[in-house]
Formats: sequence, structure tokens, C-alpha cells
Amino acid sequence: MSLYKNRIVIKVGTSTLTNETGQNNLKSFDQLACVLADIQNMGYEVILVSSGAIAIGINKLKINTRPTSLRLKQAAAAVGQCSIMRLYDKFFNEYDKTIAQILLNDEDIKVEEKKKNLINTFDSLLDMDIIPIVNENDSVSYTEIESEDKLFGDNDMLSAVVAILCKAQKLVILSDIDGLYDKDPRFNKDAQLINKIESIDEKIQSFAGGAGSRRGTGGMVTKLKAAKLATDQGIETVITNGKSPSSLYEIVKGESSGTLFTARNII
Repeated sequence: MSLYKNRIVIKVGTSTLTNETGQNNLKSFDQLACVLADIQNMGYEVILVSSGAIAIGINKLKINTRPTSLRLKQAAAAVGQCSIMRLYDKFFNEYDKTIAQILLNDEDIKVEEKKKNLINTFDSLLDMDIIPIVNENDSVSYTEIESEDKLFGDNDMLSAVVAILCKAQKLVILSDIDGLYDKDPRFNKDAQLINKIESIDEKIQSFAGGAGSRRGTGGMVTKLKAAKLATDQGIETVITNGKSPSSLYEIVKGESSGTLFTARNII
């Protein structure tokens, strides 16, 4: 697969976009918009895959606890999508950037005609220096919210699918920790960050543990699955801490930050 060497997909999670109390983290929105705008100014084509619609919708609706029913989750997602795009538009506009919203479900990827149209949409937006912001269409799709066999899986897999679809050279997954450790750093002070991984085997998968942040629904397991999917298609993948978006400068230059998953050579 021939990749666009200047095209990069960045995935940001709920834990980065909200703070410890579950409220919107405006500083994170601002820093992310600033760095992505700057990276685009450096000549890169930027695609942002963003979680957070349900959590931000919950804030907007002033619901004290995360909904458990599908209908309320989808309602929160519908409200949250409006709020999250308003925030992105506000902060990216501060850096003179235009954004676009793309909401996906599994049919958009599986149906060939829709897939071709989607690729054309991405290419057209990127040609016009517009930053596409992508999320699964949670207000109508149940797969990401409810299904045990998720197509995308907390937007980690979605980011890998988008990277493959758009033939990006690099995928960066912004997490709530610095990268993949040999054991859970929340409970083990001697945990060691793994800087580079050339093959995602059973040993590496055993380091992933369970779910991640209480504000999001994913964890390192889905991030490893996304990394494997992307690297198998020749796309270099990095997992790093979303609290420091400035690390993206190092990553686009090929310098070390977080955990690098090297791309498999595609013949």
C-alpha cells in the first residue's frame, strides 16, 4: 500500500478532553488545536479522530452519572457532538484553521461505494487544508457503545481504520499514560516504559491489562489491537500521553516519545 508520507492521523481520547472531575478540559482542547495547527503549517496533512461525545454530552445535560441505557447514551452522544465540535471550531479558529466533521458507522467502511465516497471526501478536505475531525456516529450506531464485538472499539480501532483508509504514514494514539509499560504503572512503581516494539506478540499483548480511564471505555488492549492493524498495513504507530500534545512535534520528526510500534514492510 502506497502511503502519503506527510499524512498523519491523531486519535484523542475522552480522558484527555475531560478532567478528573469529568468536566471539559479546555486547556487540552486549546493545546491540541495549537499543536495540530502548527503541524499542518509545517506541511503535514492532519486528521483528528476524537472520542468524548458521550462524556461531553453528559456534562451539557448535567447528568451526574454515566447513562446505562442505550437510548440515553445515544441522546448524550447527539448533544455531545454539537458541543465538542463547537469547542473544536472555537479553538482551531483561534489558530486560523478550518475543520470539518465526519461521522462514521460500519456501513461506511464495509460498503464499497460508500467507502470510495468517503476516501474522496477525506482527500478533498485535505487538499483544501481542512482538518477532518472523525468520530463514530454514536447517535445512530450501537456497535461502538454496546456491542461486545465492536467494529471500531472506543475509537482506537476507528483511528487505525481511518489511517488505512487515508493511507497515512503515521498513526498517533494519545492516551492517559506515557505508552505501553511492562506492567501496570498505576500499581507497580517499578514498571518500565517500552520505547520501541517491532512485533506485537503474545508477550506484548500480556502487558496490556484491562480497561483504562474511568471516564473513557477503552484501555491498552484496544490500543494494541489498533497498533497491530495499522502496522500490519505499513503504518508506523505511536502511543503517547495526551497531556503533552507538544510531544507530537518530536513524533513527526521521528524522535522518541511514548511507545513506537514499527511498521511492517509491505512488499
